[in-house]
Amino acid sequence: MRLTLGSGRSCSSWLSTTALSLLAGCTLTTAIALDLQDPTSIKSAASTCAHNLLTFYTGNNTGDVPGNLPKPYYWWEAGAMFGVLIDYYYYTNDSQYNDLVTQGMLWQVGPANDYMTPNQTKTEGNDDQGFWGMAAMSAAEQRYPDPPSDKPQWLALAQAVFNDQASRWDNQYCNGGLRWQIFQFNTGYDYKNSISNGCFFNLGARLALYTGNDTYAQWAEKTFNWTQAVSLMDQNYHFYDGAHTTLNCSDINRVQWTYNAGVFLLGASVMYNYTNGSALWQERVMGILNASSIFFATNPPNVMYEVACEPPNTCDTDNYSFKAYLARWLVASIKYAPFIQTTVMPWVQASATAAALQCSGGTNGQMCGMKWTQGSTWDGTQGVGQQMGALSVIQANLIDQVSVPVTNKTGGTSQGNAAAGGGGGVSTSNPAISQNAITQGSKAGAGILTCLVLISVIGCSWWMIS
Repeated sequence: MRLTLGSGRSCSSWLSTTALSLLAGCTLTTAIALDLQDPTSIKSAASTCAHNLLTFYTGNNTGDVPGNLPKPYYWWEAGAMFGVLIDYYYYTNDSQYNDLVTQGMLWQVGPANDYMTPNQTKTEGNDDQGFWGMAAMSAAEQRYPDPPSDKPQWLALAQAVFNDQASRWDNQYCNGGLRWQIFQFNTGYDYKNSISNGCFFNLGARLALYTGNDTYAQWAEKTFNWTQAVSLMDQNYHFYDGAHTTLNCSDINRVQWTYNAGVFLLGASVMYNYTNGSALWQERVMGILNASSIFFATNPPNVMYEVACEPPNTCDTDNYSFKAYLARWLVASIKYAPFIQTTVMPWVQASATAAALQCSGGTNGQMCGMKWTQGSTWDGTQGVGQQMGALSVIQANLIDQVSVPVTNKTGGTSQGNAAAGGGGGVSTSNPAISQNAITQGSKAGAGILTCLVLISVIGCSWWMIS
């Protein structure tokens, strides 16, 4: 039920002076009712958010392309959305969207089954591919229904993305790391950023735990150490956006985004688990967690906000979605590093309560805005990112109701393929192959692909972008 105008002003005023975390256990009359003490209420609120999220999806319409979102959304955000919906099934056991999710996830795999789709060449970066790979990894870990046997399997898809990206590790500039962009002709090829390397690190850690193959863990360790050495992460575990290869990564862009903290936190938590409680990884987990406090307001307290763009009102379409990933990965990390729960849950509970209040806009009175700190005063924005954010932080409160993600030794059913990939440069079944061979192979592969793409442009003069 939507608040009346008068009660909305009263509630908003009260929230600005009251600890929002105290509301976590209360049933509030909001655009989306939410009682965090009642799993049924949480599932109902999540269901509403999921339904409204999919009003923006057109990939299941006749004549449209499954797995794509319409403009202004880029391809990566569709992969991120499917990851959120895979989580939705994990938390709620509501399977009504599973066919749609599976169709989209499989439609976009590309000819090499590695999420290198030819119609996305103009926009696909390592981070874009990484979000699809992480969605597939979540499907394997959460025992999301496996695809038909004649289709690519979730674990193999995640391995394919990882193998492609391992082949692109670039020692020529900045002593290592992944570039933001995959192809030389795309703007940003000269930039190495935290999110691309964070996705690779995250996948490596999770693949190590799922498969037991230590080579993935070695890559994860290498990527984390490189991120620290190049100063994309500072001594206090704050992650910065990126830096340019042309200046040997000396020009650090110190903007901080929620999703960078989230992607590294989950990877570090998995590494803590994989190493049987390593003191080093515990220190890293706590360091990242403590540094993440920058993303939680003091008034109202404990409510997540995108510090780089919410206060100045400069968030763009991509930015609207970033809080979804921090919310997802904060609670996912609890399953691997339980000692963080007492810090994480007050943030998640306060943020979920605030997000439900903010879902008060649009023609149906239930579309979610981005600025959770505004309580029931809708900020006037709506879209895929805003819906994912609210859905993610609300359903995160069911974390104690779900089982620990599986591995291939604890009930995992997804079939893997260590040699998967090949659409993004030279891939290898052994991620620890000589670094020189990987680098040279990546350059050769990129050159061949560039030639093929340019021939295609000259001959056909069209791009399928989205």
